[in-house]
Amino acid sequence: MEFLTDYGLFLAKTVTFVIAVAVIIVIGVAAGMKNKGLEKGSIVVTKINDQFSEVFELMRSAILDEKAYKDLKKQEKKSEKEEAKKKKDKKDKDSANDSDEARKRAFVTEFNGDIKATATDELREVVTAILEVAEPRDEVILKLESPGGMVHGYGLAASQLARITAKDIPLTVCVDKVAASGGYMMACVAQKIISAPFAIIGSIGVLAQLPNFHRLLKKHDIDYELLTAGKYKRTLTMLGENTEEGREKFKEELEDTHVLFKEFITKHRPQVDIETVATGEIWFGQRAQDQKLVDEIATSDEYLTRLYKDVDIFEVKYEQKKSITEKLGVNISTGVEQAVVRVINKLNTRQLF
Repeated sequence: MEFLTDYGLFLAKTVTFVIAVAVIIVIGVAAGMKNKGLEKGSIVVTKINDQFSEVFELMRSAILDEKAYKDLKKQEKKSEKEEAKKKKDKKDKDSANDSDEARKRAFVTEFNGDIKATATDELREVVTAILEVAEPRDEVILKLESPGGMVHGYGLAASQLARITAKDIPLTVCVDKVAASGGYMMACVAQKIISAPFAIIGSIGVLAQLPNFHRLLKKHDIDYELLTAGKYKRTLTMLGENTEEGREKFKEELEDTHVLFKEFITKHRPQVDIETVATGEIWFGQRAQDQKLVDEIATSDEYLTRLYKDVDIFEVKYEQKKSITEKLGVNISTGVEQAVVRVINKLNTRQLF
C-alpha cells in the first residue's frame, strides 16, 4: 500500500512537471508569433501641468508653517482673480483678438534611438497625431537620446521631424545624454536645440566596418563564389577576396554620404562652421554651444518647468498593444519557473533519499 501511495505522489509530480514545461513552450510560441507582425497600438495623451503643480504645492506646504501657507494661498487666489478680470475686460473690448488670447500648448514626446532607429515607426504616428491639432503658436518638444546608427533609418526619422517645421510649428529638441551622428542629424532639424551640460553632441561623420574571412577560407581550401551583374554591385565582401578597386569605390561612397550629411546640417543650421565640426568629433554640452551645434544649456526638466505655468503641456506617445501573454507573461513565467524548480528539487530529493 505504501508503494502505491509513493508511486501516486511521484506520478503527480511528474505530470505537474510536464504541464509546467508545456506552459513555458506555449508562452514562447505565442510570443514568437506575436513578434512576427507589428501589433497596432494607440496614441496616449496626458496633460502633465498638474504633475508639476502637485510637486510644487507639496514642497511649499512642507516647508511653510500653516499660517504662512494659508496667507500665501489667499494672496495667490486674489492675484488670480485680478488677472482673470483683466483678461475678461480686454476680451470684451476687442472680441476679434479672442484667438490671440488662446493659451499656448506644448506637445512633448520622446525618441530613444538604437542602431536601426526602430523608434521611427512610433515617432511617425506621434507626429501625425500632433499635426492634426497643433498650430504655429504652439510648440513641439522632442526629448531625444541617440548615439546614431544606419543612414537610411535616421534619414527617415529626421524627415518625420521635418514634417513639423514644414507646417511652421516651432520644434525644440532637448538632449539630456547623447545626440550623435544620426541622432544629431535629427536634432538639427529643430529651430532650437537644448543640451544638458555634459550631453554628447556631434560625431558628424560616416563609418563602415566588416571582417573578411577570405584568408581563413583559403587556408582550409574552401572556395567562395559571388556572382553579380553590375561592376559595383558588391565592392567589399566578408568572404571573397577584396580588391583595391573595390576598396576605393567603397571609400568613395562613404565620402559621398558624408557630403550629404554635411549638406543636410548646413541647410538646417547655417550658423555652424561645417568644415570645423564635420570631422567625426564629439563635444560636450557647453563646448557644443561654443561650436553653435546647440543653442542653450539646460536639461529637459529645467526647460519644461519654465513653461508649465504659462503653457498647457501635453505628453504624447504611441503605445503598442500588449497581448495577453505579455500582460501576464512576467507573473506567469516567474510562477512557472519557480514551480518547475520546486518540482525538480523534490524529484531530485526523492531520488537521492
